[in-house]
Amino acid sequence: MGRTGRYGNLDYGTMAKRGFLLGAGLFALGALGELAAHTLLGPLPGWGDLLLTDMEALGILIALFAPLVFGIVLPP
Repeated sequence: MGRTGRYGNLDYGTMAKRGFLLGAGLFALGALGELAAHTLLGPLPGWGDLLLTDMEALGILIALFAPLVFGIVLPP
């Protein structure tokens, strides 16, 4: 189970893995959504293109920082 540390009883390994998978999934959804939308629908409106691009950027940030925070910084 999780260790009891200064932030309570958290399972840091599981949180790091799930955070990485969340980020990777968000990136993949944004990238594949943008590719499919441009292929099937043609040019997207500005808000749609911005939404999918932001999903990609946020996915990269979450995938990089979740293991760093929950795997290195927070564990006791």
